[in-house]
Amino acid sequence: MYASAFLDLPALTGASGTVQLPGSKSISNRVLLLAALASGTTTLHDVLDSDDTRVMLDALRALGCGVEPAGKQVRITGIGGRAIGNTELLSLFLGNAGTAMRPLTAALSLLGGEFELRGVPRMHERPIGDLVDALTQLGCRIDYLGNPGYPPLRIHPVPHGELVLDAPIRVRGDVSSQFLTALLLALPLAAASDITIEVVGELISKPYIEITLNLLARFGIAVRRDGWERFTIPAGSSYRSPGDIHVEADASSASYFIALGAIATAASGPDGIRIEGVGADSIQGDIRFVDAARQMGAEIDSGPNWLAVRRGAWPLKAIDLDANHIPDAAMTLAVMALYADGPSTLRNIASWRVKETDRIDAMANELRKLGATVEAGPDFIRVHPLAPAGWRPASIRTYDDHRVAMCFSLAAFNPARVPVRILEPHCVAKTFPDYFETLFSVSTAADIPVISIDGPTASGKGTLASEVARLLGYHYLDSGSLYRVTGLAMRRAGLSADAAHEARIAALAAALPLQFVEGKVLLDGEDVSEDIRSEAAGMDASRVSTLPAVREALLGLQQRFRQLPGLVADGRDMGTVIFPDAALKVFLTASAAQRAERRHKQLISKGISTTLDSLRSDLEARDARDSSRSVAPLKPAQDARHLDNSQLSIEQSIDTVLDWWRQVQPFESA
Repeated sequence: MYASAFLDLPALTGASGTVQLPGSKSISNRVLLLAALASGTTTLHDVLDSDDTRVMLDALRALGCGVEPAGKQVRITGIGGRAIGNTELLSLFLGNAGTAMRPLTAALSLLGGEFELRGVPRMHERPIGDLVDALTQLGCRIDYLGNPGYPPLRIHPVPHGELVLDAPIRVRGDVSSQFLTALLLALPLAAASDITIEVVGELISKPYIEITLNLLARFGIAVRRDGWERFTIPAGSSYRSPGDIHVEADASSASYFIALGAIATAASGPDGIRIEGVGADSIQGDIRFVDAARQMGAEIDSGPNWLAVRRGAWPLKAIDLDANHIPDAAMTLAVMALYADGPSTLRNIASWRVKETDRIDAMANELRKLGATVEAGPDFIRVHPLAPAGWRPASIRTYDDHRVAMCFSLAAFNPARVPVRILEPHCVAKTFPDYFETLFSVSTAADIPVISIDGPTASGKGTLASEVARLLGYHYLDSGSLYRVTGLAMRRAGLSADAAHEARIAALAAALPLQFVEGKVLLDGEDVSEDIRSEAAGMDASRVSTLPAVREALLGLQQRFRQLPGLVADGRDMGTVIFPDAALKVFLTASAAQRAERRHKQLISKGISTTLDSLRSDLEARDARDSSRSVAPLKPAQDARHLDNSQLSIEQSIDTVLDWWRQVQPFESA
């Protein structure tokens, strides 16, 4: 997951390959709660690991449930519907997870005990009054701790004998289906007699209620329903663990890759995008996004657990759709509309306004930044397509809404080949933490940006480059360690740096499974940072560097580090030889005296005795050798920006490079 403040997506030109989707958020949090309320132990397979499911698991632990995570499985030992009956206040923090806040409000109101439910500020702006009103009809005691109708909440215990269960519970159907879901999940706790729920008005998001009813049946609760207006929980209902239950991949998340297959031309490899983990027989309503994508021209094949999508009609066909049945996935259609042959309208989407943010306003605002003409009303949005010349580079505000971030990544496939900046990309952790990594794994770009940072020994280029890479969310290449790692691999393979072994060493170098992560050098997952800093490693590096085939192999290896979304590479010839087309070239230097002082502090901290004079002499001699060597001498590229950091802190150097980077990006005026 990208933890950077923003993520720049270069212009993406094609996509093909296979993606494996994470588990459904809607299903994951429902089955976690049901397993907690049931008797016995339930093993849940492929549960989504995300912000929303983590807050649910934390809540279940606090309530006394057994929670044993093991990889993609979670074992939940339930409380069997027993009253918790805690007399001391238990405070639960539920983030911005509506799929935790709403169902837990209902369940805890019936489990007995004193509870306080809180979330992030946006959660305290998301309405819950209709659910609380329905629960207070029963006799539950719930107080608002802030604005009436919104969290945070204080829940007090009420004996089941004092509940009013003989009259239907009335709940509005036109606000959020999560209110009805919460009641359906929780009311079996109190079903000494039949309990009836009546829906007032049109029920929105019916497919999410279908999910709830399906999962309740898996846990032994056979809800009777009369259309979408009346639901009855039978007397004596009790939750029974099914033993094992598998969580489908998230159909809402599938929408981004269905759209990708419809928009992008195929890159090298298989034709189109194959999506694994969800198929045409999904119990999730958002699988009907497939129908909308087909209407727009996508060619889609499907099986029981997969979808295959290819570009069909181009440009896409404009659509006019009542999107009430796919409220989350419909956001993706709004971005697809930019590639259509006319204006597209999404109707009956009032629920967008009470989600993680006001999604109608958010989508309209950010689509306009790209250059689009957008009309929006209380329950609709109309998006006009963009001509190639009409696209603008834009910084997309995500409003801490995961679906906004994922939707707008599709704008990077625009025909004008302008980049897109996603602000706060880490918000995708709510449902799909590895979304951008997954997108990049199947995408190709016209040009992957590179920042090269060259300079002499002890200039601080490694520290500077790795931190700039972290702040931009880019990959990092420490080219100076490559020969040392190659020497280590040679020694471990029992080879020697001579002509007889040159081809084998070159083959090792070309295929080094190398990563640079958080200041560590990882060789096939093993941290070899200390191993390659020894005197022997330095000597091995010098020997292998004389072998032409090894140098050629490492040239190719370095260039393969150029991967989406971008690369920061440090060394001595990054901007002159390895990446001569780097978008920003920095030549970092400092006086020999200053570099000697820095190196002296490093060595003394490691208990290595040395003197400033000897270090300075060594550095000056090495500078002379590096700048006069015949192959790739140390020198700044003609278009490099010079940065003398003799009197600068590392923070000042980082700020300077980031400011230079902003100057060569198009977003400031967007």
